Amino acid sequence: MAAGAVGAVLVGAAGEAQAAPAVASSGLGPTKFDAELRKLLRDVDPKRIGATIERLTEFGTRHTLSTQTDPVRGIGAATNWVAEQMGAIAATSGGRMTVQRQSFIQPVSSRIPVPTQITNVIATLKGTASPERFYVVTGHLDSRVTDVMDFTSDAPGADDDGSGVACVLELARVFAAHQFPGTIVFATVTGEEQGLYGSSFMAQQMAAAGNDVQGMFSNDIIGASRSFDGHKPDPFTVRMFLEGIPTNVTAAQISLLQSAGGENDGKARQLGRFVHSVAPKSLTGMNIRLVWRRDRFLRASDHVSFQTLGFPAARFTEPRENFNHEHQNVQVVDGVQFGDLIDFVDFDYIARVTRVNAAALWGLATSPGTPKNAQIHTTPPGTLSGTNLTTLSWDPNPETNLTGYEVVLRETTESDWSSAIPVGKVTTVTLDISKDNVQMAIRAVDRNGNRSPAAAPQPAA
Repeated sequence: MAAGAVGAVLVGAAGEAQAAPAVASSGLGPTKFDAELRKLLRDVDPKRIGATIERLTEFGTRHTLSTQTDPVRGIGAATNWVAEQMGAIAATSGGRMTVQRQSFIQPVSSRIPVPTQITNVIATLKGTASPERFYVVTGHLDSRVTDVMDFTSDAPGADDDGSGVACVLELARVFAAHQFPGTIVFATVTGEEQGLYGSSFMAQQMAAAGNDVQGMFSNDIIGASRSFDGHKPDPFTVRMFLEGIPTNVTAAQISLLQSAGGENDGKARQLGRFVHSVAPKSLTGMNIRLVWRRDRFLRASDHVSFQTLGFPAARFTEPRENFNHEHQNVQVVDGVQFGDLIDFVDFDYIARVTRVNAAALWGLATSPGTPKNAQIHTTPPGTLSGTNLTTLSWDPNPETNLTGYEVVLRETTESDWSSAIPVGKVTTVTLDISKDNVQMAIRAVDRNGNRSPAAAPQPAA
């Protein structure tokens, strides 16, 4: 049965949805957006973003190996300034937001010649109803020039990644006065250019603490809507990179994907589908171009640190990079300006990308959590060798305001969910739909009509 024409029957069984035919409803139409969210998006200020980037460039270099003791130059001074900004923002939160400097010593590696202190600045807006589920947004504070080991030359890092840091600080500012069921974490991380060290440590610490990270966004190079290379500007598009085969996949899981499908249904792809639905251009002024790759071709950013631990994560970045203004010494060669200068950054564009992040974080932290332990059962009943029925099960969500769950469906060739079947407040359901023909997932719905990201079921006996 085609996902777009679902007329499924729920087959009653003990503990399952009972008796009556399900009414197939899209549940995928236009979302009604909270007036408070719209106000928050209007509060995002391009001038503040520009002032933040200008201040960051004034530290000369923010290279991970640069001085940590000079009061005006280097990564130490930049970190102190960011911590001060985060502290001032937290002071407006009525005690809901806390700030920490997360420091550790990174041992010698290929890009770390001596043991080096790396410091992340993390502001946490604690959730009210489900504080154990976390949504993380980062930008990396460090910068570089052509030689990744050159920590003395000027490396203004306006776009890479002053733009991401400015986005994170602005998000923290506009979110500080609000409260949400889920916990939101705003972080500037360091050591990205040397090997994703700051974000790797942060992700490991969150995993060790048992934090349920249900979504993470890396904002890295989000400053330019034009590439300055003669290519037409694209001021209303941001790329969102979403891995397919999970970074932390095992050989057995790859074998299962090959036999059962689901290459396009990992946690990152579900996160991307959710963001696409809650942050449309009509709300944010931006188109989100979903790119089905882990990152740019053969490259990586801080979201990979979270993917490595199995957390759903994605990267936002501008539509077309200009490599003359990225990882380059500041110089003019044959009349061409090189270097990551503020002249090539568009504050209004960054503000729009910030609004995309804001709408996504608002949607995630306000909605129910992604259902856990979703399974699609493969053992047929009795002595049958197979069945065209599909039985799904999942763990109950902890939220107290849940009204039930929906099974979402799409053709295997479709990129996004095309229909939804309400199944009630149950944890298992049998549908008269062949699992061979469509992709399915489970999502939770609360009494305000908020829907969680979908959870793709894993094969189980």
